Amino acid sequence: MNYRQLGKSDLAVTPIVMGCWGISDEAMWGPQDDADTRATIHAALDHGITFFDTAEAYGKGRSESILGEALKPYRDRVIIATKVRSANVSAPEIRAACDASLKRLQTDTIDVYQIHWPSHSVPFEETMGELMRLRDEGKIRYVGLSNHGSQDMAAMLALGPVISNQVPYNLLWRAIEDAVLPACGQYGLGVLAYSPLLHGLLTGKYTSAEQVTGGRARTRHFASHRPGARHGEPGAEDELFATIERIRGIAADCGLSMPLLATAWVLHQPGITAVIAGARTSVHLADAVRATEITLSADVLAALDAATLPLKQRMGPNPDLWQSDSRFR
Repeated sequence: MNYRQLGKSDLAVTPIVMGCWGISDEAMWGPQDDADTRATIHAALDHGITFFDTAEAYGKGRSESILGEALKPYRDRVIIATKVRSANVSAPEIRAACDASLKRLQTDTIDVYQIHWPSHSVPFEETMGELMRLRDEGKIRYVGLSNHGSQDMAAMLALGPVISNQVPYNLLWRAIEDAVLPACGQYGLGVLAYSPLLHGLLTGKYTSAEQVTGGRARTRHFASHRPGARHGEPGAEDELFATIERIRGIAADCGLSMPLLATAWVLHQPGITAVIAGARTSVHLADAVRATEITLSADVLAALDAATLPLKQRMGPNPDLWQSDSRFR
């Protein structure tokens, strides 16, 4: 895989990042054996993936612990990004959270320390001030953001250097194209795109909304009565699955699986540095890596744009995948 520079940093990163939410949240993704997880992490290294993304919130720290154990012998050849919860961004709390993540990850330095969601109850000045102290002490190398809109990006950058923003982006969720992605380009931030398959909807497994259950159906695509939904909107289930069928047809015409086509599409989009591919098995990783080898023609890209534009317009410009009162500002 070709390496890409992450924003205005000296970090050269692989275009596929192993996302580590799925290895720890059994309520969302189902049971996962720790030995299988370690094998998957080592398979990522075998595939050439050297960038791993986790968070203190994933499995209440379990994801960081498993990742830290598995990567300890390889620490000098990998980049580790983790995220701090928005509830932990006051000066004393972010310091304690960082120390706890360092301990779980079994490392002296976190390469990219990201704010998981913006907090509008703690002044940005307090948060960034403490992050800069953690950087100066060598506990973190770079500050990254996650789920931040253009206003909050500008406010944070006015207080200190930030290198990246992690946001949801896929063929079924293109809302960041309106304001977030242009702002990242304006500020020179690397963009880490998560949910390239939108919780499995772009794997081809599902053919109707009724088949999607649990936390996978809590996005704004689905009706507000779904378990865990926080948006209060009617959703767009019919348009969602009509779009999936159009994508399925394009994938068949290309001779590609839906996951390969969907991941390759994200990698082809301007401004995207890397795709975070959630992986629970080595097969998931192999599929994601194969996507880096695919070149989509202009005709295919145009067909995918046309196929997904009605859903994009239906969902509107709010880039928050889960809430109507967007936390992206």
